Amino acid sequence: MVFFALVGKLFLKLFVSLGKIILFIFLSFKYIFYPRFYFYLNIKYFLRILFSSIPIVALTAIFSGMVLALQSYTGFSRFAAETAIPKIVVITLTRELGPVLAGLMVAGRVGGAIAAEIATMRVTEQIDALKTLNTNFYNYLVTPKIITLVVAMPILVTFADIIGVYGGYLIGTLRLGFNETVYITNSIDFLSFNDYFSGIIKSIFFGLIISLMSCYNGLYTSNGSFGVGSATTNAVVSSSILILIFNYLLTELFF
Repeated sequence: MVFFALVGKLFLKLFVSLGKIILFIFLSFKYIFYPRFYFYLNIKYFLRILFSSIPIVALTAIFSGMVLALQSYTGFSRFAAETAIPKIVVITLTRELGPVLAGLMVAGRVGGAIAAEIATMRVTEQIDALKTLNTNFYNYLVTPKIITLVVAMPILVTFADIIGVYGGYLIGTLRLGFNETVYITNSIDFLSFNDYFSGIIKSIFFGLIISLMSCYNGLYTSNGSFGVGSATTNAVVSSSILILIFNYLLTELFF
């Protein structure tokens, strides 16, 4: 009986959490189109997200491009197909590695910061103060972060694509002996708009996931400083898992 009680309690908690998430997502999208708008917060968050994420995204992208070029050479050289390396690097980065790695880095860098900020406001009763002042905390805290992340992620992913391809170019020309002109020509000729577009669509979904999960975990926290740490961890973990899941689903869609 104790076992069934624990299982029932677990499922009840799961359905309650699922209901909270669905309601939170519904209200978040509702208040995107609901006055009042805090445009200065959108600009503030956009600049903060963009400039705080560029270094870590660039570092991740350039080394990923370099490693991808080296590993591709290891495999393709066995079949005398080294000329395919520039093509593999550019398509892999634009369709997969660029969006996914940028999403994971932003989830860790920005998502954790958003969750910690909102969770701190929750445990210090600042959100209750906003309600007392008749300020809609969705408009003030949630929707600006959703809008700015959805706008910033395609820019960051485009930046990651460029830096990653450049990293592959450096290894290809300086380490593997490719002709510079041939490498660039092969990369540009093989890349199609659909490859880039699929990565941008992924980045928009990843921006939504990071903002929603971070804001949700921050708002629904408790237990003081311990709750702030748990909210931050849960935001990063849930965002990362959902990014990987949606990456597969979107890849199937664009396959």
